[in-house]
Amino acid sequence: MSIAHHTNRSTTANRDVSQEILRAVEELKLGSGFGSIEIVLHEGRVTQIEKREKLRFTQDTKNTPTVPAAAK
Repeated sequence: MSIAHHTNRSTTANRDVSQEILRAVEELKLGSGFGSIEIVLHEGRVTQIEKREKLRFTQDTKNTPTVPAAAK
């Protein structure tokens, strides 16, 4: 494999990972808006992206939990 071909593959892979990170952040923003994104690296490469979303509940006058509209 030529150096140029390897560099192009690396650049494409980096771009794909960057897009996945941005997509995970955007999904979190559009959801409840509460949570975190964890990027797992192995030997200097992104191997996993974890998204944890938190759902916040409020109590109405009948003491029944309700999910905010943004989290539905």
